[in-house]
Amino acid sequence: MERASESVTGMTNIRLRDTIAEAGLTREALAREVRAVAAECGVTLRTNRSAVGHWVAGTLPAPDTIRFLAVALSRRTGRLITPADIGYGQPPSAEDDSIGLSLDTDPLDTLVPMWRHELARRQFLSTSAYSVAAAALPLAHVRDMAHRADAARSGRTVGTADVEAVRDMIHLLTEMDERHGGAHGRSALVQYLSDDVAALARGRFHTAETRTQMLSAASRGVHLLGWKSYDAGHHGLAQRYYLQAYALAAASGIRGQDGFVMRTMAMQGLKIHRPEHCRALAETGLDRARGHVDAQTEALFRAVHAHTLAKAGAAPQALTEAARAHTLLTGAPGDEPPFWALAWGPAPASVHSRTAKVHETLGDYQTAAAHYTRAAASRPPTTYTRIVALDLVAAADMHLGQGHIEQACHTWHRAIDHMDGIQSARTRKAVTRIRKNLKPFHARGLRAAADLDDRAAGFLHANP
Repeated sequence: MERASESVTGMTNIRLRDTIAEAGLTREALAREVRAVAAECGVTLRTNRSAVGHWVAGTLPAPDTIRFLAVALSRRTGRLITPADIGYGQPPSAEDDSIGLSLDTDPLDTLVPMWRHELARRQFLSTSAYSVAAAALPLAHVRDMAHRADAARSGRTVGTADVEAVRDMIHLLTEMDERHGGAHGRSALVQYLSDDVAALARGRFHTAETRTQMLSAASRGVHLLGWKSYDAGHHGLAQRYYLQAYALAAASGIRGQDGFVMRTMAMQGLKIHRPEHCRALAETGLDRARGHVDAQTEALFRAVHAHTLAKAGAAPQALTEAARAHTLLTGAPGDEPPFWALAWGPAPASVHSRTAKVHETLGDYQTAAAHYTRAAASRPPTTYTRIVALDLVAAADMHLGQGHIEQACHTWHRAIDHMDGIQSARTRKAVTRIRKNLKPFHARGLRAAADLDDRAAGFLHANP
């Protein structure tokens, strides 16, 4: 429920009035947009055109409503709008509301206070809304940022062994994430990045190459934290971490890793139905990587690019790009992918999974089901438990799309087999969707649907 407005200034809010005009929104339409942003953050508002009129006349909205208003206007204008831009200071409950939505400072200067907020369990970051304007920041920022990380060095000299230790810890936490879900080990990762990795990334280095590799490892750790936030359904927070992971990767100077984070940002936008910058992110990420990465890693970029093309309605180009990705996989072995490119397991599995999404987008459910099934079979099931389960759920959805309910139920059962002990908003959402899809068949008395629905209900009860 929306809290009451807190005060009346008695003066027209000219900045807000002019920004609404720039956005081309009526007061009714703006109220609807603000309610939609709030809903994404788990908040129910009753904002209406009358409330918007009061704001323009000088009434001060509740602090959270100011945040939602700024996001709604950002989405419509295509530029990042802060509360200050529309006539408000930072809301008292969210004095750092814009934290993480910038690439103008040293990423560690941005990340350290974010981690402090996480460890203090402050909620405004986890309930922050996804920003369409912020998604475009890397596109205007594709250049060498190494000079930005030349902060004063302190502490002991950092060597190759330190880089390897960070990589090993990130690898361990990544495997834990895949086996048990994003909620497991999250605080440990935040603490490790805050206490250890931040200090190492700002240390003195034996060589310039050691510094490069440490910043790269730090970027991978922050990327994982973004992924954990995404898995928990905190898309605004995930976006902020992805932006800072991008900044660290760019600062490292390793061509391709910065593009890989842009690829992840494109994937996020596609998943949450915010496609505005996804194709540009995927294309720019591919441009950053092409000629600087091995064939398997390039295939990962091309598969996501193909998905963005499919979403844009460019079916022939999407299929051609997907075919290129698979050609790269089956060509000469070449070098092994770098550690930052294996965030979701073996490259063939990721390419199959993304190719499935291309065919799903184009309405070819039979081919999509085949690729989802191959993706699930291409990952070690005890290591990549969660993503195997989600690929199987998607395969079952494709069976259902073809009218094969019995086959869908069988595959959904296989998916739930892999979900035991996983704490993930995405797996819960997937099982909830299974129950929704089963409802009409359950009502008809189909035994397979009734049995699976009972199992899905039990899973949701055991995993609140």
